[in-house]
Amino acid sequence: MTAALPLRRTAVRAAALALGTFAAGCALPAFAQDAGQDQTAPSNRIPLNGTSSPDGAPPIAEETRQVAFEADNLDYNYDTEIVTATGNVILRSEGQSVRADKVVWNRKSNQIVADGNIRSVDKDGNVLYSDSLTLTDDMKIGAMQNLLLALREGGRLAAVSGQQAADGTITLDHAAYSACSVEDSDGCPKAPTWRIVAQKVTYDPDEKRVRFRGATLELFGMRLLPIPGLVVATDGRAINGLLIPDIRYSASNGVEISDSYYLRLADNHDLTVTGHVYTNAAPMVSAQYRALLDDGAFQVTGYATRSGRFGTGTVSDPVTEEEQAWRGYFFGNGRFQFSPEWSLTASARIASDRTFLRRYDISRDDRLRSNINLERIDDNSYLTIQGWATQTLRVGDDQGQVPVALPLIDYRRRLADPVLGGNVQLQINSLAITRTDGQDTQRAFAGAQWDLTRITGMGQEVTFTGLLRGDVYHSDENDLTATAIYRGNPGWQARGVALAAVDVKWPFVGEFMGGTQVLTPRVQLVATPPIDNLDVPNEDSRSIDLEDSNLFALNRFPGYDRIEDGARVTYGFDWQYKRPNLQIKTTIGQSYRLTSEATLLPDGTGLSGRLSDFVGRTEIRYKDFLKLTHRFRLDKDSFTVRRNELDLTVGSAATYFEAGYLRLNRDISAQLEDLQDREELRVAGRVGFAKYWSIFGSSVINLTDKEEDPTLTADGFDPLRTRLGVAYADDCLEVSLTWRRDYIANGDAAKGDTFQIHFALKNLGF
Repeated sequence: MTAALPLRRTAVRAAALALGTFAAGCALPAFAQDAGQDQTAPSNRIPLNGTSSPDGAPPIAEETRQVAFEADNLDYNYDTEIVTATGNVILRSEGQSVRADKVVWNRKSNQIVADGNIRSVDKDGNVLYSDSLTLTDDMKIGAMQNLLLALREGGRLAAVSGQQAADGTITLDHAAYSACSVEDSDGCPKAPTWRIVAQKVTYDPDEKRVRFRGATLELFGMRLLPIPGLVVATDGRAINGLLIPDIRYSASNGVEISDSYYLRLADNHDLTVTGHVYTNAAPMVSAQYRALLDDGAFQVTGYATRSGRFGTGTVSDPVTEEEQAWRGYFFGNGRFQFSPEWSLTASARIASDRTFLRRYDISRDDRLRSNINLERIDDNSYLTIQGWATQTLRVGDDQGQVPVALPLIDYRRRLADPVLGGNVQLQINSLAITRTDGQDTQRAFAGAQWDLTRITGMGQEVTFTGLLRGDVYHSDENDLTATAIYRGNPGWQARGVALAAVDVKWPFVGEFMGGTQVLTPRVQLVATPPIDNLDVPNEDSRSIDLEDSNLFALNRFPGYDRIEDGARVTYGFDWQYKRPNLQIKTTIGQSYRLTSEATLLPDGTGLSGRLSDFVGRTEIRYKDFLKLTHRFRLDKDSFTVRRNELDLTVGSAATYFEAGYLRLNRDISAQLEDLQDREELRVAGRVGFAKYWSIFGSSVINLTDKEEDPTLTADGFDPLRTRLGVAYADDCLEVSLTWRRDYIANGDAAKGDTFQIHFALKNLGF
């Protein structure tokens, strides 16, 4: 039978909790369903509309609020005015629901008592399971026994008993909280990895906060440390409070203990302040401020300390004895979208000295770049106005030689060709580079590029390209650039650029070994009149090296300052093979210069002769288990490997191995500092075991020797950094211990061992 009984109160508080079962077995009863799920009454249940009473009961006076309910059986005692509902009892009112085996309503005392497999859901989706529950006639929960409160955002509160006050606040005695699962994969109970036990817990549903009194953290059943003043938000938002401290040991600073205080200033901005205490260094403070605005977001981070430091002993950083100094680091970035077309992106990184970031293990970058970029993008045009500045942290680099690029302006517009078809792209570009102790350069050019692609009747894809460009340069103090071929002539210089190209691809598709293969031969012809490259400075085209990525480029030089002139033909092929779970891609090619005139390209780049070296790339993927990428360059005469690069990933998310190997054997003149030979090996891996545990490690090894780079003191096997650790990670806890060794000292950033403990409790607001 179903019924709808009117109640005298006019509203239900948002704090009303959802009730449900407190499972004694391995799984919850079947009726413990979603709070908002609508249940259709069986045919033997008769719904009442709230204006009549149960069968045979006296009429009920007009009320302002109703609670609809349904049950298998309903009984009314006229003498005691007690309504008893049994068998799958469900009460609903204004987003709340209560389910129980039995519900007794005393109309004289206006008290409702629910017993057996109780499940109550409030309008926020929090679910309460209990054995016994007392409610008022407006669905406010009173006393509770043997209860479990499952919060919508994750986390559970269990207690022996509880009581809800008139304002909706629930107080629990001898309670425990955990965000861990309390059931295994078979639905049977299991002990949570961690939990917070407390003498008293207060849950305020209006503020959506849980406050603990006398709280202690238990990990794997062991009580570790008290947590005074602990507060948890039940809706997942961050709240003010201390975070979990970090512990680290390093050769530079000794033992480090750091802890942060999080301050939520408003819904759209917050502040985190962190204190760092060391046994071998002065304390340090850091802070991070974040803000989300109507048209974008930004964050700024700063570190500050006053400590002793040593320089690198170089001309640019000559400190050789310890000195006390204020030291720090600033980082900020942000992005703003003013309209669908206009946006602004900015980032800034500044360090007080060259060793600060490495000594305090903040970053291992050897350059800090700052940038601001204003962009406008629509369907057919692009405009960017940028500025770049770089702070070098590399030993031996002169900061005065590091350029500041401001402004860099680039505008492009795409037009349809009304005569021949295809597309025309117009481009205007301007760049100013300034150095405090080096060459200054200004550049501007305007150009147009035409592209037309057609498919022939035999299936060839043919692309025609034409390019015209005019450049103007101005430079001074050119003699301060150490590499002569980068300087250009001082003063004003001008040049013109013209280029014509035709590119033909002819794909062949067929079946092969149970899959599909695509073989695509490709031929490209590019012709450019002689260009006075050495008359203008080279700021952005220095690192030239023949690779698979630039084999078919119209200009194999990066940037705009150098143009590959003459006529050349480039040929090669792409091959792809696909079958279920397996994919293989291969590219190989070579180019031939049709003119015998001397080239600007240095020996060792693979492009200096009329016939270039062979370059290629192979990629193999098998499911998500294996990924292999190999890039190579073979000498055209001796077939010596000039570039050998391998990247391998094999395994699953829990257990995997990664390796990377790079060898550049180009034999380029030592005067070209951007193109020196290198050899390096990188390995990393993780082995998962015992379901939640893993061992991980990584290493970077410099294999470069003096024969490859005479400027180095390396012996051919120099580990740069090694890391090894063990970690535990489940649905609610992360714990790891990491050891790392640095083999190279730099100023006051000492080489040696570093140990770090990482500890994170999920769903606790940390």
